[in-house]
Amino acid sequence: MTDRDACLRLDADDPLSFARAEFTLNDGEVYLDGNSLGPRSRASARRIDQVVNDEWARGLVRSWNDAGWMSMPTAIGDRIAPLIGARPGEVLVADTLTFALAKLIGGALELRPDRHVIVTDVANFHSDLYIVEAMAARAGRRVTVRALDRHEIVGALDDDVALVMLTHVDFRTGEAWDLAEMTERVHDVGALALWDFAHSVGALPLDVTGAHVDFAAGCTYKYLNAGPGAPAFMYIRDEWQGVVANPLPGWLGHARPFDFEREYVAASGVRAFLTSSPSVIALASLDGALDIWDRVTIDQVRSKSLALSDLFVELVESTLPGVFEIVTPRDHARRASQIALRHRDSYGIIQALAAVGVVGDFRAPDIARFGFAPLYVRYVDVYDAVDRLAAVLLDGAHLDQRYETRRAVT
Repeated sequence: MTDRDACLRLDADDPLSFARAEFTLNDGEVYLDGNSLGPRSRASARRIDQVVNDEWARGLVRSWNDAGWMSMPTAIGDRIAPLIGARPGEVLVADTLTFALAKLIGGALELRPDRHVIVTDVANFHSDLYIVEAMAARAGRRVTVRALDRHEIVGALDDDVALVMLTHVDFRTGEAWDLAEMTERVHDVGALALWDFAHSVGALPLDVTGAHVDFAAGCTYKYLNAGPGAPAFMYIRDEWQGVVANPLPGWLGHARPFDFEREYVAASGVRAFLTSSPSVIALASLDGALDIWDRVTIDQVRSKSLALSDLFVELVESTLPGVFEIVTPRDHARRASQIALRHRDSYGIIQALAAVGVVGDFRAPDIARFGFAPLYVRYVDVYDAVDRLAAVLLDGAHLDQRYETRRAVT
C-alpha cells in the first residue's frame, strides 16, 4: 500500500506541480469535483478584470473593435482547437452546450435528408437526450431517435441512420469510447458522427482530425476551468463549413451583420454558427483559463491523470476492501479522468465527505464521483481523500439523518 510520504515524494517530482499555484483553492480542502466545475484560475480573474475595468469601463462600445470583442468566438476557438486535435478555423465558442448540440443536430439532419434515424446512447447526459428528441421532432420530416445501450449501438447502424450522437466519456461512469474506431463505424454506413466532449476536453488527448469526426461540442467549465455557465464550443470539420447550415441563424452569424440586411446570408467558415451577441465577460474568463494550456501538454496531463486515478483505486481497495463497486473501467484506454464508486449510501457519503473537506459529487441512483484534474490535484490529496473517506465510513457520519433529503445540486 502506498503511504503518505510516498505521495509527497511523487508530488515533489511532478512536472505539473507548478500549475497548482495558478488556481484559487481552499486551504485544507481536497477538491475532486473538477469534472463538474473547475476552480477559478488567477489568469481568469486577471482577464476578467481587464475586460471589466479597462476595455468596458474605458473603452465602452469602442472595445467591440479596439479590444477585439467581435473576434473572440473564433480567436478563443482557435486556442481550444489544439486540445481536441482540430485545425485553425474549425472551432467556435458560443452558446451553452445544449444549444450548441441543437445547432449541430439540426444542421447534420439536413445533410442526410433521405435518412430518418438518429442513434444515441441511452446513458447520455439527459440534456443531450432531451435536445436530440426535440430537434428530431422539428426536423420537417419523420425522424426517429433510437436511444440504445452502448453495447447495442454498433449493431443498430444501418442505411437508415442519418446521425450518431454520442458522449465521448460517460458522465456517470467515466468510461470512454474509442473515438476513431466508433467514428469509422458510423461512416461505414454513411452516417454522420457528432460527439459531446463535455468530460473529455482537457482530460485526455483528442484527435478529431485523425478520427475524421464530423461535428463535436463541449463545455468549458469542467477541466478547462472557465467558470460556472461558461460558454461552450462547437467543432465543424472544414469540409462541412459552407455546406452545413445553422438552423438557428442570427445577426452575428450574418456575412455582413452591420449592413442590417433583410435577408440572411451566412458568414463564411465556422462563424456561420454564431447566432447572437456573446457574453464578453464569460469569454474573457475562458480566455484567461486557457493560458495554463500554453505551459503544459495534454500528454503530461493524461499521464498524471491515470496515475492519480490508479492511486485512488489502489487506496480504496486496500483501505476499504469490498465496500465499493468500482464502476469506472480499469483499462486506461477506456478510462477518462474520474473514478465512480457505487454504494447504496453514496449521497450521504458525498455529503459527509464535504463536511470533512473532501469535495466530490453524487449522481443518481448510487454513484459517488471523484474527478482527478492534474493541474491542481496532488498525489497527497488522493491519499488524504481516501483517509477521510475511511474515517467517514468508520464512524457512520454518512448515515446522518440530514442526508436523507437531497440538496438541489448533488
